[in-house]
Amino acid sequence: MPEKCVHKGCGKTFTDPDEDCVYHPGPPVFHEGQKGVRAPSPNPFRSGLHVDLHHQVGIAHSTVDDTPAPKPAAKPVEPENIAPPPKPVAISNGEPETSTIPREPQAPQETAAATPPPPPESESDDPSLDIPANKKCRRRGCNAVSSAETGSSLRDEEECIFHPGQPLFHEGSKGWTCCKRRVLEFEQFMKIEGCKRKKRHMFVGSRKKDEKEEALMTVRHDFYQTPTVVIASLYVKKIEKERAKIQFMSPTEVLVDLPTTDMKRFKANIPLFGQIDTAKSTSKIMGTKLELTLVKLDGASWPTLRSDEQRTSEILQTGHAGRA
Repeated sequence: MPEKCVHKGCGKTFTDPDEDCVYHPGPPVFHEGQKGVRAPSPNPFRSGLHVDLHHQVGIAHSTVDDTPAPKPAAKPVEPENIAPPPKPVAISNGEPETSTIPREPQAPQETAAATPPPPPESESDDPSLDIPANKKCRRRGCNAVSSAETGSSLRDEEECIFHPGQPLFHEGSKGWTCCKRRVLEFEQFMKIEGCKRKKRHMFVGSRKKDEKEEALMTVRHDFYQTPTVVIASLYVKKIEKERAKIQFMSPTEVLVDLPTTDMKRFKANIPLFGQIDTAKSTSKIMGTKLELTLVKLDGASWPTLRSDEQRTSEILQTGHAGRA
């Protein structure tokens, strides 16, 4: 009856038990992408193909797998005569200490005193502060505006409807973190009614104790001009429009008094290089600057904005040059 040889690399069906078998006597080896068979050859990976490696010849076929099992990895030999580590010895304070290596005394760590957080800012107007007219409520979602006749008796009847949370914009939807309503259009978002009610609006807020205004000595400025006007910009952020004062004192002088909402103030008399028409000159307060439109009286070119600034060697020309 024909039988199948189970030797590695043979697998031949045989009928003669004395027929020579060609097979791999060692186990397969897979190392770093290479494949081979453990064989008497010093280099089992001498060929890239597993079936082309060296075969054992001169042994008959077998139906029993007698391939030797791989030898277990040798354990590292531990060096002898090594002293064991010192055992901890208990001392009087209960802390373990080794008998061979003394531990230096450590100073107790000082716990830093926790700094108390600053008191929260009041959410109501300071009674000592005047409320200017046309001042918008500072609470989110409330669009109330103060009137010139705002008094303590009238303010008791005020009701502020606002959002205590923050605006939330996510994947096209718009809303507030304090309520669940969401809309798609920005105009609808601005019309979402507040979810909290409180007596009295907050038009000016409260001023911190012992807080003084920081005087700004100088601010950055620049200007450009046409044959008829000079447009100058004084860069001061967060100007309070209600308290700011801009006066064209004379054809050669402008007085500016610019307080800001973050307790800063720039006040100066600006001497102008040329003469202006005080009746036609105007000013405009923006988010980051004050813009002055100064109408010239004589149409001459200004090399600098201020008369006390150092002039440059550049010649600025406005209008069309005359023909010789």
